[in-house]
Amino acid sequence: MDYATFNGLYTLFLIIIFVALIAWAYSKKHKKSFEEIGNSIFDEDQDSTKYVSEKDEHTGAKK
Repeated sequence: MDYATFNGLYTLFLIIIFVALIAWAYSKKHKKSFEEIGNSIFDEDQDSTKYVSEKDEHTGAKK
């Protein structure tokens, strides 16, 4: 097998992998789980001040 044939087969393999990945990402079967993952950031508590004690002031420096 010469170098040009190997490069052609390797390119074909990468194109097949790319098309399979795109098909998997846009399949309707996975749409619900992807939407849940995408919206999970909005489910978390937005109030980060409850983790900081009242007597500690955050100056950005590590203690």
